[in-house]
Amino acid sequence: MNNVFYLLLRRLRVPFITMIVVYSISVLGFVLIPGQDDNGNIWHMDFFHAVYFVSFMGTTIGFGEIPFAFTDAQRMWTLIMIYTTVVAWLYGIGSMLALLQEPVFGRLLRRRAFTSEVIGIAEPFYLICGYGVTGRVIVHKLANRDIRAVVVDMKQERIDDLEMDSLPIRVPGLCADAALPDVLDDAGLQHPHCIGVLALTDDDNSNLAVSIASKLLMPKRLVISRTESQVTTANLLSFGTDQVVDPFQAYAGYLSMAIHSPYKHLVYDWLVNPYHRPLSSVYQLKQGRWIICGFGRFGRSLYKAFKADNVSITVIDAKEHNVNQTEHQVWGVGTEAHTLEEAGIHEAVGIVAGTENDANNLSIIMTARQLKPKLVTVVRQNLDANRLVFRHSGADFVMEPGRIIANQIMAQIKTPLLPAFIDALQGYDDVWAHTLLNRMSSVVGEYELDSWAFTIGEEGTPAISMALVEGTVIKMKVFLKDPRDRSQVLPAFPLMLRRGENIKILPGELTELDLGDEILFCGLSKAFKQVEWTVNNYNVLQYILTGKDASSTLLSRWFNKDS
Repeated sequence: MNNVFYLLLRRLRVPFITMIVVYSISVLGFVLIPGQDDNGNIWHMDFFHAVYFVSFMGTTIGFGEIPFAFTDAQRMWTLIMIYTTVVAWLYGIGSMLALLQEPVFGRLLRRRAFTSEVIGIAEPFYLICGYGVTGRVIVHKLANRDIRAVVVDMKQERIDDLEMDSLPIRVPGLCADAALPDVLDDAGLQHPHCIGVLALTDDDNSNLAVSIASKLLMPKRLVISRTESQVTTANLLSFGTDQVVDPFQAYAGYLSMAIHSPYKHLVYDWLVNPYHRPLSSVYQLKQGRWIICGFGRFGRSLYKAFKADNVSITVIDAKEHNVNQTEHQVWGVGTEAHTLEEAGIHEAVGIVAGTENDANNLSIIMTARQLKPKLVTVVRQNLDANRLVFRHSGADFVMEPGRIIANQIMAQIKTPLLPAFIDALQGYDDVWAHTLLNRMSSVVGEYELDSWAFTIGEEGTPAISMALVEGTVIKMKVFLKDPRDRSQVLPAFPLMLRRGENIKILPGELTELDLGDEILFCGLSKAFKQVEWTVNNYNVLQYILTGKDASSTLLSRWFNKDS
């Protein structure tokens, strides 16, 4: 607010002084020039009447000559001052309008309004730095879960997109450099209701600056950052960034899992990605030689992940600094048929079009399918504007960096138990994963699989906590019954129970629960909304346990206990 006043005073200083000088001279003239009263006596206007007359004269209102008719000298001075004050007013108003039209003044006003709105937020929110593909997906997902967010982005068109997006809740946005600490502070970094900072800009240095500022100013606050550089990744992890997402490494692991553990890959895909792949995709032939076109950041990550799983690889690249970096390499881009044939396209089971050019990537998979129609195709999409074309490209896998980052971050935001379950998943074989996948499919069918978690305690599950304190035995099946009809089972099941350091995968419905237990569930999102009734309302919980409604008052529970 001080900046706004400072700019107003600085830009309007000359017009303001001009108005003061003109009005002062005008008032002084009316005081000094003699007039006549009704009896013809010499009369001098006092300062009060002079100020009063100049005030309505300067605004051209015109109430007449007061308190007596003017002499010719007074009328001449009035005539001069009318034009002088009008010119002074025009100069002042023109300067004011020019200031209001200046972009810097508009930015100051918007920032002031933004800061005031952020200060007024009275519920938990996330600070999102960057409203590109990743930021937009996350903001929409948070809004659909009734979770507030505050957005900062360098590009005004992205903030305009935020204003135009039809979100169910209000999301304040500011066009500014999130790498600046004062911008982060205005955006609510030190706000008591800020629960996390997400550094999602397109620039690694900016993400690094946001993460450092966040950890220095609020060390215990959740910080998640995206990165596309190994150096930046190591730097972010060095000072305690809670989660660092590298889309290239993430997708390399994702694709590698699809090759050597297809059922575990689908379990992961259904839990993390909103649009999971069908069961039929498992039966595609994926083991054998793969061709990677492009040996940049993405290609290197894939090569490393594939090599760790003993996958045979041929690399196609046309950059001189990538020559002789791999065992089997062909010089070229991959858009030409002879280059693909030289790489062994007819013996390969899959091809990855992973260059930094979307047109080349689409050309590569189209040429490859002409040479070998039954080929698993993976294509990298660099620009979100090309999403429609890639969606209709017929590729088996489309690698979108922004959405990969968004899905991984949302998995962390929804519940920290989900990444823990995914880590534990690696200890099981693909047969076990196939069984779990069939169970998931029987629960959700063709709908999106959602996941959620509860921590047994007064804050997360007050009704269950109250019942446990009273000595009631609470079993896992309580979370699976419909609060509207306890004979019906909700479309959900538990994935994991964590009790202290102990983790139990797929706990049974007869498992007894205790305070502090953390439980991860999966199923349809409507089941979560029903379970919230059970864990928060003591009467509903008693209906689930006994089939009878019970009053939640202490007196009635005491009588019911005695009876």
